[in-house]
Amino acid sequence: MNAYMVYKVMTKTSLSIFSRDEVCVKRRFSDFLGLYSKLASKYMHMGYIVPPAPEKSIVGMTKVKVGKEDLSSVEFVEKRRSALERYLLRTVKHPALLKDPDVLQFLESSELPRAVSTQALSGAGILRMVNKAADAVNKMTIKMNESDAWFEEKQQQFENLDVQLRKLHASVESLVYHRKELSVNTASFAKSAAMLGNSEDHTALSRALSQLAEVEEKIDQLHQDQSYADFYLISELLGDYVRLITAVKGVFDQRMKAWAKWQDAQVMLQRKREAEAKLQYANKPDKLQQATDEIRECSGVNQERNLHRSSSV
Repeated sequence: MNAYMVYKVMTKTSLSIFSRDEVCVKRRFSDFLGLYSKLASKYMHMGYIVPPAPEKSIVGMTKVKVGKEDLSSVEFVEKRRSALERYLLRTVKHPALLKDPDVLQFLESSELPRAVSTQALSGAGILRMVNKAADAVNKMTIKMNESDAWFEEKQQQFENLDVQLRKLHASVESLVYHRKELSVNTASFAKSAAMLGNSEDHTALSRALSQLAEVEEKIDQLHQDQSYADFYLISELLGDYVRLITAVKGVFDQRMKAWAKWQDAQVMLQRKREAEAKLQYANKPDKLQQATDEIRECSGVNQERNLHRSSSV
């Protein structure tokens, strides 16, 4: 099954960093995932919040691939298109990401290299899952003594906000589902009233049933419009914010990883100094110079990390 969906990306701009004022390219969903992967690997460890790409939906895409053109397939295609549009808009609004060569290539190049490591069940995907599990274990085993009260306060705020928004998102999704169900039931009632009116011999009653059917059809349309608005204006945006908060938490995790590496380097430096002291005590000048050079190199790395840590704070 090699079928896939292509999205048309149109860019109109007056910025000098673009080669043309108006560009139109075609991109696959994997191209969007590949762009996010490149940007995240470049900028997250530097403290940049990279807008996350929409999540995969194997079930929804399978329906589209097999050509099952029902209402759920149409909704899935529109939902993904809208999510990709919001993702791109958030990305190009970031002043640093907009100038990135990968972003410019994505928006301008007619052909892109095939994105890799984006398959949901690929070997690389499984490896990433294992790495995430390892990171989770590291978070539980490594306790960072946060020296900056601002970072500690913000991290707790985002943890609480994440929990609250996820609960709100689940409630809104339930609301959207029930509105859709109400719309379907209202449409069914309108159809039944219309059929009953057509089969009724009593003229006045038949007219009343027909009018009732017309009113119910209008109510059904209102329910559809409200469900559509609830989905795209509330539910989808809440989902985007939940993923953005996850990206912010990822930046905090990068800070913790940097701190853990700094601690490891400090321990390594201490061990090398102890080894140097033992060599001095044992009077082994042939190995002493090598140990001194290693300490000097390790000290330089630690000073550089301390400088980077201070500038980040």
